[in-house]
Amino acid sequence: MLGAQMPPRPFLERIGQELLKIDPVEVQLLADLMHAAYLGGKMIFVIGNGGSGSNASHFCEDIGKGTLKLPEDLHNDAKKRFRILSLTDNTPYILAWGNDEGFDRVFVEQLRNLASPGDLLIAISGSGNSKNILSAVEWAQKNGLGTYGVTGFSGGKLRALCPQGLHVALDDMGIVETIHLAAFHWVVDDLYRRISM
Repeated sequence: MLGAQMPPRPFLERIGQELLKIDPVEVQLLADLMHAAYLGGKMIFVIGNGGSGSNASHFCEDIGKGTLKLPEDLHNDAKKRFRILSLTDNTPYILAWGNDEGFDRVFVEQLRNLASPGDLLIAISGSGNSKNILSAVEWAQKNGLGTYGVTGFSGGKLRALCPQGLHVALDDMGIVETIHLAAFHWVVDDLYRRISM
């Protein structure tokens, strides 16, 4: 935890330095994949644990609402919207699968109920080694979904399993999650530009 070793100014400067190391092509690709899913009327699923789960929920909410032109789109049923769902948010479902079958099943079992070929799965794992994330990605790839991995540290198994993705090569979970969220905010703005401006 770099923040435990430095005062606010150098910590914030370090975040700025790390942001500039991100490959913009990786961020652009996420926006392109999501726009293609939107045009095709496909579902987008977002998954993650802990802070990554929080980012999944935040990203999902921002895409669902933040890509609309308000107030014009508020009551416009003809306006096409993103079909996006964070699988981190169905607490009873997660608890049922986690309790009865194991936490490794909490995302893949939801996909089995909800997903169709051509949908997109965005899998967020700072370590890249979360078993429930890897199980969901493996299932998605076997069943015709597109996949995009969002990782930190070395990228772990997820980076190898999911060649399309955003990687933050830093061994600090807080900064990794901060950079992921910053990238997601650009994607929201870019998709707003494409569908609502």
